[in-house]
Amino acid sequence: MFGIVRPCAHRLTEGLKTEWMAHLCGLCLALRADHGQLARVVTNYDGLIVSVLTEAQTGVTQAGRRTAGPCPLRAMRTAPVARGEGARLAGAVSLVLASAKIRDHVADRDGLLARRPVAAAARRVARSWDRAGARTGRALGFDTAVLVDAVDRQTGLEALAGPGTPLLVVTEPTETATAAAFAHTAVLAGRPGNAAPLAEAGRLFGRLAHLLDAVEDQAADAEAGSWNPLTATGTSLEEARRLADDALHGIRLALKDVDFADGRLAHVLLAHELRTSIDRAFGTTTCAHGMPGPGQGPVPGNPYGGGAPGPYGGGGHPYGGGNPYGGAGGPGGPGGLPPQFGAGGPRQPEPRGFLAGCAMFTWLFCTCQICCAKEYEGPWSRKKREGCCRDCDCPCDGCCCPCDGC
Repeated sequence: MFGIVRPCAHRLTEGLKTEWMAHLCGLCLALRADHGQLARVVTNYDGLIVSVLTEAQTGVTQAGRRTAGPCPLRAMRTAPVARGEGARLAGAVSLVLASAKIRDHVADRDGLLARRPVAAAARRVARSWDRAGARTGRALGFDTAVLVDAVDRQTGLEALAGPGTPLLVVTEPTETATAAAFAHTAVLAGRPGNAAPLAEAGRLFGRLAHLLDAVEDQAADAEAGSWNPLTATGTSLEEARRLADDALHGIRLALKDVDFADGRLAHVLLAHELRTSIDRAFGTTTCAHGMPGPGQGPVPGNPYGGGAPGPYGGGGHPYGGGNPYGGAGGPGGPGGLPPQFGAGGPRQPEPRGFLAGCAMFTWLFCTCQICCAKEYEGPWSRKKREGCCRDCDCPCDGCCCPCDGC
């Protein structure tokens, strides 16, 4: 839910890092302005790409920036943030998709949502967010019904999928939703000629996001007995990697057909950082902050086993990271391991439900652990994270991803 594009500060120039932060903070503040404080919990990395694409087509304008006040996630510093239709569209899309995620958790009776009073409250939040997202979408000329329809179809496709079902049948609803959102940025920017190539880039981005999410979650889903598209369809990691590489290649080709006023940040995120996301998911990353792939231990030199640093100057984002328990040893449990470990390696604690995660996020945010802690537990996933303002030791600098568009 919280994104696959998690750029390392060392791979962004100072100017691009400032722009990235402006869009992330702009999305968060647009959610607050349009939908209230609670809506800020759906701020995510991938949603802000909608804002980035809109501004990439229009160029940065004075009206598209404002100075925001101090924030704990910026180490109590002010900063220029993006504002305008791009940020609002990103907020509406994020809100509607988060609402669908709540309904999915309620249907699965996850965590506290198995209790009727909590589930009823969660449904009210989801309905409120649906209406709010639709209202903002209408104001921007975007029909969010395409997103809701995609989510509804996803459930049906998953129920019918089995061994031999093409994986791309399962990823289609996500592709359709992201294609619509990407294409509408061309409408907001007044560049209708960009709609077709952006729709293609969005379709492939949705495919890639679905694939990488499935790869990263496959082991945990198997342990929890949860549905996973790779497992359900019998798709190998090799085939998933091939599809991911093909999707990235298609995104790069589509971006070449888009008429950008200033496409540097969009290109870095959708061409270069997506390559890093693929490498991280499949365990082939070379960055010290990269997340180990399925079946791998922690990356050497990083005692926390991964966690791509966020946009606030190094350290991990609260929604991305890895398992700190990289090896065996210690008293207790089977094979001399503590009870929470199994013979096949460490087991992740059970994720929190949506509302419990929101409560924990609020606590972490208000106590500044998200930005300052050496290590803390993710509010929803319960994976170990690094505070986003702690020092970054990533050795990579500059762009190391070969791309004809550079």
